[in-house]
Amino acid sequence: MKKFWIFIVIIFLGTALSAATLYDGKGRTVKYAGRFSARPVTLPQNYFPRENHLRGVWVATVENLDWPKCESAAKFKQEYIKLLNELQKRKFNAVFFQVRPSCDAFYPSAYNVYSRYLTGVEGRGFRDFDPLRFMVAETRRRGMEFHAWLNPYRVAGNTNLSKSAYLRTLSSGNFARKNPGLVISFSPAPGKNTLFLNPGEPAVMSHLINTVSEIVRKYPVNAIHFDDYFYPYDALPASADRATYLRVNPNKLSLDDWRRHNVDMLVARCSAVIKAEARKQQRKIEFGISPFGIWANAKNDPRGSLTGGKESFFIQHADTRKWVKHGYIDYIIPQLYWDFGHDTAAYAALCDWWANVVTGTRVKLYIGHAVYRLGKDFPAGELFNQLRYNQKHPQITGAVFFRYRFIVKPDNRVMKNEISRITGYWKKL
Repeated sequence: MKKFWIFIVIIFLGTALSAATLYDGKGRTVKYAGRFSARPVTLPQNYFPRENHLRGVWVATVENLDWPKCESAAKFKQEYIKLLNELQKRKFNAVFFQVRPSCDAFYPSAYNVYSRYLTGVEGRGFRDFDPLRFMVAETRRRGMEFHAWLNPYRVAGNTNLSKSAYLRTLSSGNFARKNPGLVISFSPAPGKNTLFLNPGEPAVMSHLINTVSEIVRKYPVNAIHFDDYFYPYDALPASADRATYLRVNPNKLSLDDWRRHNVDMLVARCSAVIKAEARKQQRKIEFGISPFGIWANAKNDPRGSLTGGKESFFIQHADTRKWVKHGYIDYIIPQLYWDFGHDTAAYAALCDWWANVVTGTRVKLYIGHAVYRLGKDFPAGELFNQLRYNQKHPQITGAVFFRYRFIVKPDNRVMKNEISRITGYWKKL
């Protein structure tokens, strides 16, 4: 009888993981890497989610994208409990909540003022109520993970104001307003400005290390989580940080190498602080990052992926592959926000590349999925097929969806049906 059941399990697994060729809406085989490889994509026939896999959602507070301004602590509690209820009934088990969207905080801090996205007024919080302490306790009480999501450098993502004019809109206690010389203003388009803390400045490094240290000391979060914004997505001119480069560059590195070194040091030092606090508290505190999905294209670096898009290594000066190989982080969530049929950043090729990167390391790999593109530039079934494809790699142990609003209030029927289909599988776990 025992041999019979072993045989049945083998047949079951064989059926689940047998390969199926992926076709597009016109009956053509989907290319593995777009223009870079014409071999067909194959994926498992079925989708069998695992109970121990992470199923997370990013909750964006910047510009109040996923989170409303709350006039009272009671309103905040009500909204957060509603959020957890919505996620829990869909079987999500991890919340990635943006607690530091723009050089500010969703918690009382010695280093960052209260966010304007909390109550509507920067610097104003709630009397006798700590939002982050409540969120962490309520989330973990339900057996879910709380990942404190920080955007380390951003001051303003997109403004039509000049640097000085924008800084005047900030609270007098805001680190950026108090230290305008540490803020870089960059214009990616006429009339538009991006403001961010200068990664090369030692005072910025210290401020960010203090920020991370404060959170892990005060709150029992499961993880500190950085998103994909380091240096800007558009090429930053050499003039933007030339003064810092000439003043703070003891090893005489090239500009590109120096900028990468700045980000490397932030990641390495945050890692050290988190590990030290975890040892002190005798508990697990993880450090994770969700970078842009392309590290480098193979044409520019043979270790890169079969892609042709922007590269975090060269543009953002974020050596994400190094952070994995050196063990600076505990998990990585590449934002693979492209579909299988993409011509220059095909999902299958990138998914395989990242699985290969983490192989032989202790770094966990989750995949970041673009819910917001369903029914727009993603065809029906795309996200479901990506989750099926992920099963080809035992290295992939979770998925994180961008973002909360599109889970609970889908923009279109395709999005609604896809989320319902996927979470329907999860509810059977």
